[in-house]
Amino acid sequence: MPRSQRNDNFIDKTFTVIADILLKVLPTSKREKEAFTYYRDGMSAQAEGEYAEALQNYYEALRLEIDPYDRSYILYNIGLIHTSNGEHTKALDFYYQALERNPCLPQALNNIAVIYHYRGEKAIEVGDAQASESLFDKAAEYWREAIRLAPTNYIEAQNWLKITGRLVD
Repeated sequence: MPRSQRNDNFIDKTFTVIADILLKVLPTSKREKEAFTYYRDGMSAQAEGEYAEALQNYYEALRLEIDPYDRSYILYNIGLIHTSNGEHTKALDFYYQALERNPCLPQALNNIAVIYHYRGEKAIEVGDAQASESLFDKAAEYWREAIRLAPTNYIEAQNWLKITGRLVD
């Protein structure tokens, strides 16, 4: 049974009903509707921590979806799952793919920065100051771009950039 037919959560059910109505009235192809259904089911599974199921749905949505903008969000969500699983290299790959299709995706830029910052912290732990500085500089680069796109977001990142003197190039 598709996930959309077994949601127990009121908000998920409401979203599903509204999404189904929109799919019926909007002039979209069968393929686009099917892609959206898989995407929606992926989001629902992801919200419940069912990452394997979410990935299956996202990959199917990716197979069907042809619009680059819509594909960017599918790729972004796949990146989120890999980040949650600690698979940072895979996550970066998906965030970069999302940005190739939609360069105005500040949340992908932020998540890339977070991974580089995390790696910078790990480099400090092993005593590699040179690597940590390089990784922190990379994080700063992505945070500056995310903040440029969404100036009122990422306040902690803005503070970190100010404190470390990396706010301006």
